[in-house]
Amino acid sequence: MRPEVALTHEFVRAIPDELQERTIYVSIDFATVAHKCCCGCGREVITPLTPTDWRLIFDGETISLEPSVGSWNLPCQSHYWIRRNKVQWSRPWSREQVQAERAADARAKARYYGNEIEAAEAPPVVVPVPSVPNPTEDAESPVGASPKGGVWRRLRRWMFGA
Repeated sequence: MRPEVALTHEFVRAIPDELQERTIYVSIDFATVAHKCCCGCGREVITPLTPTDWRLIFDGETISLEPSVGSWNLPCQSHYWIRRNKVQWSRPWSREQVQAERAADARAKARYYGNEIEAAEAPPVVVPVPSVPNPTEDAESPVGASPKGGVWRRLRRWMFGA
């Protein structure tokens, strides 16, 4: 069993270029949470706050993220929950479990953003999601935005009226 990890949090306008260990950065402006992986590997973990991704819970003193953080694209393959500024380690997932969850996530996004046909046709296996850059680097072109528009562009329009 892994040791308990205590975290601190900072509400920031934009995610800083250099993330500190054991600090969770929350940008409400960019609907993004960022931190260094809690296993200690030093890699950055970005969790977008959307109706189909993660939810942030702030109780006035601590934060929690739901659902769990699975660092499936990182070499460490860490899997944990952030609850009340503490890391609760979870069991690792098999490649099949990760692929099934990615497919379910793709279907949920398609349903939520109004593409029922795409939701019904979502393949059982989804290619890995690229890592998300710092949102301050290019707020106009977030990773995942397709040239034709897509989910991120619609979300940005909805949130910022742009």
